[in-house]
Amino acid sequence: MTAERAVLAATEFLDHESAPVREFVRRVLPGPATASADAVAALYRAVRDDVRYEVYGADLSRGGLSASGVLRSGSGMCLHKSVLFAAAARAIGVPSRLVLTDVRNHLASDRLRALVGGDVFRFHCLASVRIGERWLRATPVFNKRLCRLYRIAPLEFDGTEDSVYHPYDAAGRRHLEFLHEHGEFDDLPYDLVITGLRAAHPLLFSGSETFTTGSLVAEAPAKPPKLY
Repeated sequence: MTAERAVLAATEFLDHESAPVREFVRRVLPGPATASADAVAALYRAVRDDVRYEVYGADLSRGGLSASGVLRSGSGMCLHKSVLFAAAARAIGVPSRLVLTDVRNHLASDRLRALVGGDVFRFHCLASVRIGERWLRATPVFNKRLCRLYRIAPLEFDGTEDSVYHPYDAAGRRHLEFLHEHGEFDDLPYDLVITGLRAAHPLLFSGSETFTTGSLVAEAPAKPPKLY
């Protein structure tokens, strides 16, 4: 497979030819779909806000991490939402890849920090899309409601500039730092990610392919969290 075909192909996880993904794209873009910045931005907003962000209870099975599986469940974490966005982009002819990084998150809840084993989260996922001749990075992860609860400005993406992270929250406290990049991938490197997550964050797992239960909404701070 050529490099160009690889970033447009339907894959096990970026299954953009599946019925759920095709229907999602038609709902977001009811007219003729074009590989434009506006169309990609609309898909970004739909993934960000219409798919609930939740770490707890995340389905990390192969089916659960496919774009169609994410749409069936209606929720997911950064891996799930970035997979869906990358698949939706390919559905309208926009080349896409997945970007895997390690980050330090200063605004995690006390419980999540304890389960993670600190404030470093392995295998944070975002997407890279090619619009025209430029590759841009986009992070359609934290929905607006969760951002309001954690006092973080939602990340916007207009299809012309990178949308990667806010280093500070709305009150000026540190939010997210990128520590290491594992690379860009044409499809989700499932074994690498799951093996890495199990090794780095064993307490997060309640089963071999499922994170423990809980609610980020319920754990949102009643007042601005302290700076770490």
